Amino acid sequence: MGERIRARRKQQGVSQEDLAHAAGLDRSYVGAVERGERNLGIDNLHRLAEALRCEARELL
Repeated sequence: MGERIRARRKQQGVSQEDLAHAAGLDRSYVGAVERGERNLGIDNLHRLAEALRCEARELL
């Protein structure tokens, strides 16, 4: 899932910091999720999907 989030973010030309800010999350948390170091809860998945303008299922 982290790889999909990273790919979508890069496709949109968004930095981790900007994505984290838009989702109301910490940049280090987003980075850890992208690297597979942190598990992503359902609430934060929805926050990231909204910030990336996609459906949560597209990131699963």
